[in-house]
Amino acid sequence: MALLDIRDLHLAMRSFDGEAHVLNGISLSVERRQVWGLVGETGCGKSLTGLSVSRLVPTPPGRYMRGEIRFDGRDLLAMPERQVAALRGTRIGMIFQDPTTNLNPAFRIGTQLVDVALAAARRKPGVLAGGGRRAAERLAVQMLEKVGIANAAERLQDYPHQFSGGMRQRVLIAMALVGQPDLLIADEPTTALDVSVQAQILRLIRSMVDEFDMGVLMITHNLGVVAQSCTHVAVMYAGNIVESGPVRDVLMHPRHPYTQALLAAIPTRGTARGALRGLAGAVPNLIAPPPGCRFAARCGRVSAACTVLPPLTGALHRTACHHADHADA
Repeated sequence: MALLDIRDLHLAMRSFDGEAHVLNGISLSVERRQVWGLVGETGCGKSLTGLSVSRLVPTPPGRYMRGEIRFDGRDLLAMPERQVAALRGTRIGMIFQDPTTNLNPAFRIGTQLVDVALAAARRKPGVLAGGGRRAAERLAVQMLEKVGIANAAERLQDYPHQFSGGMRQRVLIAMALVGQPDLLIADEPTTALDVSVQAQILRLIRSMVDEFDMGVLMITHNLGVVAQSCTHVAVMYAGNIVESGPVRDVLMHPRHPYTQALLAAIPTRGTARGALRGLAGAVPNLIAPPPGCRFAARCGRVSAACTVLPPLTGALHRTACHHADHADA
């Protein structure tokens, strides 16, 4: 049984202009010790997929039309909010995108970490050895040390503005791991970080996967991050997963024209000046999406068959394209 099993998830979001169909049949399974990268253009539904797993999408304006999100065999969408809340911070951890806005500037780092540890201990016995605030402070120091913050005991007294961007991101990772989660959702964990700090954060997350025996859903727009840190990847376009599978298979042998277009837009050491190819056109209007494949208007292999939405097919390397067997990869 998969740790996380998303089945045919459909989500609509109400707006002033109408109801946008932002997730259109998402299916994805994450096992323990797997790191899944969820990649695609801005607005394709990556973050909404992660927030759906944590049941953090407000309803309304959101509306789940159908589908299931099974965590350890239980459908999160069918559970009462009180039971889902008990999983957040304990069995499901989340690293949010911007550490500047997700750490309270009015409180010391130690106060915020200790509060998270105490809340996790109330919901998950065994998080704190011995219990109480002193045990929570010891755990906070241990977690800061695990994420590579020097002089952790002293730094508990510091405020968020006294940390660099990379250090604040490490603090957010420590908070997400305090409850010893089974599943970690990392939403753009390396946004706005320089390349060297980005590499440190990615190595840190990978090391925690084995230590805590957890699965990871990493949301990113960066295929380089996926290649460096993920075991599997799912490529999203306009609310659909168009290709998924082991990282090496998908990146070395892409079958979907959208995946190929993303890879063609990445400069490499051997790329000649002017050789990069951009992707023409724009993402379709999700309030009135086109029938069939949502990528059809931008695809060079479009045919009459593309007016019908293609399902994800394949065993390990899955593709949602009527012409995948003829892809020029």
